[in-house]
Amino acid sequence: MFGAIEFYEACRCAGIKPIIGMEAYLARRSRTDRDPHLDSDAYHLLLLAEDDQGYHNLLRLATAAQLEGFYRYPRIDKALLAEYSEGLICTSGCLSAEIPDLLRVGRVSEARTALEWYREVFADRFYLELQRHKGLDELEPINRQLLEWGEQLNLPVIATSDAHYLRAEDADAHDALLCVQTGKTLDDPKRLRMSSHDYCLHSGVEMAELWREVPTALANTLEIAERCNVDLSFKGYCLPPFALSLGHTAETYLRALCEEGMAQRYESMTSAVQERMNYELVVIHNMGFDTYFLIVWDLLRHARENAIWFNVRG
Repeated sequence: MFGAIEFYEACRCAGIKPIIGMEAYLARRSRTDRDPHLDSDAYHLLLLAEDDQGYHNLLRLATAAQLEGFYRYPRIDKALLAEYSEGLICTSGCLSAEIPDLLRVGRVSEARTALEWYREVFADRFYLELQRHKGLDELEPINRQLLEWGEQLNLPVIATSDAHYLRAEDADAHDALLCVQTGKTLDDPKRLRMSSHDYCLHSGVEMAELWREVPTALANTLEIAERCNVDLSFKGYCLPPFALSLGHTAETYLRALCEEGMAQRYESMTSAVQERMNYELVVIHNMGFDTYFLIVWDLLRHARENAIWFNVRG
């Protein structure tokens, strides 16, 4: 999420529609639990921003994961997810997500219970995710179960590919980077590595061939792309709200403060002084800077009252 705005602007410059999301770490219990035996691992969870509210909720979740849930990973939990689910599209995830992981170890009823929870929280913004990779045969029975549940519950399915690099020929370079990250060497047979060389960004033709028996799964990925409409373009000044006294606007409150300060600095308000103050205030107001000046005034007031040194500019 730290790179979301840079990513958004780069996509727009290239004529590509940006889709903002994150793969979160979901605590197996609560984000506050830190038992080394029960909480050392976390589920993966794909969340995509459908609208601006969803983007802001992604920011809230990412922040809480770092500040409240960090234990080996920046984790969220289901309580946070339920609180900040508005505007977010959620999928059942990859092999390391909750539902596929439960299915992989044969805990089918628990997987179904988890599915019902996601369905209740996200309603029509929940999709069942199918994946297929060479060397991961355990994905096939999981895919069959998800397809069966999708048909029973009228839940849409999507086909995705776990992409860690751009082209298939980048696999060896990625393998070397994993060794650097984990402190291993390429000749270590027990090192962390991908199961094959197909963790690249597949073309539409390749995905169509891979999922030719489930064409709706590809059509639904387009549906998600069309649903995701986040606008991060900058519009005007982004200033925090300033608490105003009853009956005041930012313009009138700034004027009142100026008149109070002028009375302290001048024995009498001559017409020249009054005209100059009016001129300055009109310039500030026409530029939309009333709130900005009040915020700076408030910061300096606080500093002065608390004996904090400050300087001025301009």
